Amino acid sequence: MVNSESSFDFYSPSGLSTYSLSKTMGYQLKLLDNLDHLTKRHSENVANVTSRICDYLNCKKEFTLYATMCAYLHDIGKIFIPKEVLFKDGRLTNEEYEIIKKHTVYGYNLCMKDPKLQPFAEGALYHHECLDGSGYPSGVKGKDIPYAAQIIHVADVYDALVNKRHYTTHVNISDTLKKLINENEPNKETIAFDFLAETGNYGKINKKALNALFKVVIDD
Repeated sequence: MVNSESSFDFYSPSGLSTYSLSKTMGYQLKLLDNLDHLTKRHSENVANVTSRICDYLNCKKEFTLYATMCAYLHDIGKIFIPKEVLFKDGRLTNEEYEIIKKHTVYGYNLCMKDPKLQPFAEGALYHHECLDGSGYPSGVKGKDIPYAAQIIHVADVYDALVNKRHYTTHVNISDTLKKLINENEPNKETIAFDFLAETGNYGKINKKALNALFKVVIDD
């Protein structure tokens, strides 16, 4: 483990180096060049973290490759979001937030129109869905959210928080993980209905994926 005084590069390529991305995937990865620099970097980070989480979950190699490719393309729909909204300084209005949320559907539609991208469409569509049904674009919950998308969601939230706050040490990364833990806990409204509905047991994110993320950070 790196101590709190050390510089910390969470996005080591060691996870992805285990899996040689085949040349047939070059087409899909080339699409990232259409994204702005920050979104492209974020997509690469999320793919790396997704791969490493899959390792700790003992996922099969084929699934890890699949989830990693879904993660690379999860934000591809942002190429259709107006730059003045995507890069706005300060808080988004409700209307602007609704525009941002459409990147999930835009990305899904883009993938579904191309046979080479269709297998990875669910990453774009489902990566903002939450296990308790509070996510978007459709508000699906639990097992209705593909497993790969559940893993990508954890990696996506993690990277977004880290980059937003420029976290570079394990001390600050711990703060980020605390936020993720809070996301995992049912909200008060869910608890109130716990005795009436099984959905009261759902948090927002996949607990096993979160625990795997902890292990990745600890080992680094």
